[in-house]
Amino acid sequence: QAQLVESGGGLVQPGGSLRLSCEASGFALDHYTIGWFRQAPGKGREALSLLKFSDGQTYYADSVKGRFTISRDNDKNAVILQMNSLKSEDTGLYFCAARFGIIQRLTDHYPHWGQGTQVTVSS
Repeated sequence: QAQLVESGGGLVQPGGSLRLSCEASGFALDHYTIGWFRQAPGKGREALSLLKFSDGQTYYADSVKGRFTISRDNDKNAVILQMNSLKSEDTGLYFCAARFGIIQRLTDHYPHWGQGTQVTVSS
């Protein structure tokens, strides 16, 4: 069965960087869109960055554009989220998710989810 595992979260100061990884097992990411979503306490999950694995098509939310970069790691069957210039408002639980087919922004389109990795940006 499909599994997604996030890693790379932690505590970082404002202006710092983190590199998150979403590694898939049980299925190949070919033909899938993989997304990174953030959930703050008491709030829903927000799409931050999306990638169609087969051709590299990407989407970025305005709040992260220019600071975050999503990319493929074909050898590891994984998707990377490089986060730079982190702000306090970036704090939250970061999930990766996958769906078959094209890029979509809403969480309802994604049937496969990881367990999340915590990112805390604080001085």
